[in-house]
Amino acid sequence: MSEDLAALQEKKQELEERLEKIKADIGRGLSADSEEQAIELENRDVLMEIARVTEEELASVNAKLSELE
Repeated sequence: MSEDLAALQEKKQELEERLEKIKADIGRGLSADSEEQAIELENRDVLMEIARVTEEELASVNAKLSELE
C-alpha cells in the first residue's frame, strides 16, 4: 500500500510540473510575425487540450490519494 501511495505522489508531482510548464507556455505572448502567430495559435489550442487532459488525470490521482490517506 505504501508503494501505491509513493507512486501516486510521484505521479501527482509529475503532473503538477507538467501543468505548470504548459500554463507558462500558454501565457507567453505572440510573435510580431503574423505567420509565426498562426503557428503559435495552433500550438496554443493543442497545449490547452493537453492541459485539460492533464488536469483530469491530476484530479483522478488526487481522488485516489484521498482514498489511501
